[in-house]
Amino acid sequence: MTTHLHDLKGCAPAPLAYYLKALGILRLVGEQADPQARGWWDGERFCLLTKLSKEELETFFLEKYEPTPLVAPWNGGSGFFKKDNRKAITAIRNTKAPRFAPFHRAIDEGDGVLNGLTAKPDKKQKWLIQREAVLRWRGTHHDWLRAAFVLDEHNEPTYPSLLGTGGNDGRLDFTNNFMQQLCALFDMSDPLGRATDSAHELLKEAFWTAPSQKLQASSIGQFQPGSAGGANSSTGFESGNLINPWDFVLMLEGAILFSSRVTRRLDPNAFSKASAPFAVQSHAAGFATPGDEKAQRGEQWMPLWRQPATIQDVATLLGEARLQLHRQTVYRPIDAARAISRLGVARGISEFVRYGYLERNGQSTLAVPLGRVHVRYHPRSYLIDDLAAWLDRLQRLSRDKNAPARLVHAERRLADAVFAALTHDYSPERWQAILLAAAEIEALQATGTGIEAGVLGGLRPEWVAAVNDGSPEFRLALALGSAAASYRNHKPSDPIRHHFLPLERGARKFRILDKELASDPRVVVSGRDPIRDLAAIVERRLIEAAQRGERRCRLVAADGCGAQLDDLARFLSGAVDLDRLFGLGRAFMAIRWDRWALEHRPKASPAGERPEECWLAVRLCCLPFAIDDNHDIPADERVVRLLMSGDAARAIEIARRRLRSVGIRPPMYAGTTDAETARRWAAALAFPIHRSTAQRAAAILDPSMKGLTHA
Repeated sequence: MTTHLHDLKGCAPAPLAYYLKALGILRLVGEQADPQARGWWDGERFCLLTKLSKEELETFFLEKYEPTPLVAPWNGGSGFFKKDNRKAITAIRNTKAPRFAPFHRAIDEGDGVLNGLTAKPDKKQKWLIQREAVLRWRGTHHDWLRAAFVLDEHNEPTYPSLLGTGGNDGRLDFTNNFMQQLCALFDMSDPLGRATDSAHELLKEAFWTAPSQKLQASSIGQFQPGSAGGANSSTGFESGNLINPWDFVLMLEGAILFSSRVTRRLDPNAFSKASAPFAVQSHAAGFATPGDEKAQRGEQWMPLWRQPATIQDVATLLGEARLQLHRQTVYRPIDAARAISRLGVARGISEFVRYGYLERNGQSTLAVPLGRVHVRYHPRSYLIDDLAAWLDRLQRLSRDKNAPARLVHAERRLADAVFAALTHDYSPERWQAILLAAAEIEALQATGTGIEAGVLGGLRPEWVAAVNDGSPEFRLALALGSAAASYRNHKPSDPIRHHFLPLERGARKFRILDKELASDPRVVVSGRDPIRDLAAIVERRLIEAAQRGERRCRLVAADGCGAQLDDLARFLSGAVDLDRLFGLGRAFMAIRWDRWALEHRPKASPAGERPEECWLAVRLCCLPFAIDDNHDIPADERVVRLLMSGDAARAIEIARRRLRSVGIRPPMYAGTTDAETARRWAAALAFPIHRSTAQRAAAILDPSMKGLTHA
């Protein structure tokens, strides 16, 4: 048998009307002409493989195509009531053409469920009509019912977004419009229902994008925003609506494939709702210009596939279309991206076209394409599980009508970062963006905003490898984020996070008093000046040690996370991005450091740089431990205060004396620096170093101590 490959250039993944038109063509050819016909997407066009030649394909639609009977007697404007536009439905009622016989029977059945009602039904009557239709209708127009609405457990209708509210959008009834377009394409007075003179030219335009001047003035609703007309929709002040009748007809023929069902969330008290294929709630994440339009109807992700599929294959794909995570159907775009990144979708899909049903132009809803999402496996996608519950709480808070604008924007940036990491190729920068956005929200929480979401926490150590870009900012942030008073059996005690937020013991819950963050003198980080904040942490630790009668700066890093001298040299010279460093450090504090293991340690890449000797002397006077059994240098809290005031000379002198008192002889008698550098010197003391690094610094200052290290 000879087969023919047709490139349907008039069928593209966007707008939605053209996507549905492609499915409509495949469905009609597969059901009425060639059951073995196959279709697939190739770039921006739809390919159809069938036994029909180009001429035979056109002839089928012009002479043999039997329209699916789409009627909606529950809608005012459907043509069933006196005040409706009844011209099209009357013409179909009266036609003798065999191809419209199923449509004629459907109209009769529509009359039957109305039970003599002649005026537009009220809400209760509408529901009764819909229930009666579900009970009585069978055949193809029953499939139309499942696409237009479903009845929940209370026997009340719920509506998927694709077909508005039961086959209409505002004052536009899709079924009546469908019949009007059929009347424009076929002569209802002809005994065979032959195509009109313009139908062939319009078909070529719809299939092959051949030029045509036969477009009709009509409405296409939400499916093709570019043809909706209205103010500022063209080069002039206003334009009308011009559509190809075939586009509208085939679009609705394809929409029938999207049958819905009623689903219930995991919460047993939650309301049921219509669950359409690949439909999720709306969320302004992952696209550039969300605007302020309403999006109560959510989103729908339309699948694209590259392998030839019959209409039965496509119907099965859409019938089983559920994005799943951990055996649970997902309802949010970020969760959908998580599912896709784990291949938790039907096999064979290469990408999705993401559509948002947005309310614009008054109360009109438009299906706006929001971008493409490629189906690809991301081995690190499981890390988002650590944020999932926190993200859900933040999203609920940001959706509140009284939510502060800064929380709304911060939550959006975090959602964008997560979406980008899951839908693009891996790069440390994308995963860093997630942690930086999370740290921004935590900084907002420190002011009392969004504390109901709780503390960001429970990040697994694998996050470190995901964000490791090999930069000094990353390594210094790791040292800062892991800092604690001590590590006992690999568990941190008194982590540095207590200086950022008022937290309960264990640093996993906010300390709340009267529904507000409690006042805590240990919180010394303001979030406005990283240099001042870092120095304040050191000063606070020294003060707390002095109160306990100790002369230590209790800042210890996790195993393998201590700051290296070459990275500290870059920090002191101002060659690092302070904001990125501070944000990453803040996010690293949420890592479960009690799960830190040897395999998580990043590889060091020393560059051979080292800080000035004067600063090394200051650093050795702010240690949490003795350098060795013979060299235990007591800390002095005056050093930090002097450096922050710009008096580096006195701070260096104190450090020099401390070193000489334990037998370390630095090669300088005095030293000084400018006030800005002195402040940076104080801030650099917040990055904990390991004992081996301290021994190397001591050997640099006093060559007689080289026996302690290989420096």
